[in-house]
Amino acid sequence: MSVLALLLALVLERGLTHLFHLRELRWLDPWFDRAARLLGGAGGVTLGGAALTVLLPVLPVSLVDHALGSRLHGWPHFVFAVLVLLVSFGPRDLRDEVDDYAAALERGEREEALRLAGELLEGDAASRGAGRREAVEEAIFVQANNRIFGVIFWFLVLGPAGAWAFRVSDLMRRRAAFEAARRGADSASGRAAAPLLHGLFAWIPARLAAGAYALAGSFEDAVGSWRIAVDRAAEGLLDRTEDLLARVGKASLQPSLAGLDPTVLDVATARGAWRIVRRAAWIWLAVVAALVLADKVT
Repeated sequence: MSVLALLLALVLERGLTHLFHLRELRWLDPWFDRAARLLGGAGGVTLGGAALTVLLPVLPVSLVDHALGSRLHGWPHFVFAVLVLLVSFGPRDLRDEVDDYAAALERGEREEALRLAGELLEGDAASRGAGRREAVEEAIFVQANNRIFGVIFWFLVLGPAGAWAFRVSDLMRRRAAFEAARRGADSASGRAAAPLLHGLFAWIPARLAAGAYALAGSFEDAVGSWRIAVDRAAEGLLDRTEDLLARVGKASLQPSLAGLDPTVLDVATARGAWRIVRRAAWIWLAVVAALVLADKVT
């Protein structure tokens, strides 16, 4: 029933956009901050401390998942899995964010477009070294793994507890980045364990997502950029993963943008990046369905 739960959660998500504010899960922020104080030494929180910080919120989900088991032919477990997935996807809907950003550009609302770009980038779009168009394009491919593909992968591997663990690790990473920005660059090293832990969670699904990006767009260009990403690996584990997603995603999209009028390129790039993500999601679902059917046959 895992695949059915996944499909239902993806369908329901499109009809529950008015409830997305509930997925912000800000009530976890005090827990992350308290854990950082309790588990952090002179060098900051260790990887083990970060893992413990994630484990405790995940433990109740794991216990409920185990307790439900196959009771009543598995239907309570099915409903529970759908609910956990609905909470784990996000925190906001990526397609809606892309549509809102593109619509603001089309209306000529520069300030609104910058604000929406900042949400996609988890920061100020104007402060990045890359141009806004390129930065937003990269962010869409990276955020798709954080919000969609990573959740799907760990749900299929470990069930609801796996999906929730990935979401909690991403929320902890976001909180660590926010606190580092608030306190200054020097505080970032003290919370380096949060992006490292999330990088471990994201490593496998990111590479599967990058492979799907290549299949969803220009395969030859994407593979070439994959090689470049390996040769020019960034310093941190999460940085390397995000660089791979950004490079492969951009390369898979690039041929379709050739010859477009520069005045519409910002909008076309954002919408095109989402189309690659959407196709990649369908590729994932098709592969998962095929594996399930093959397992049933054997």
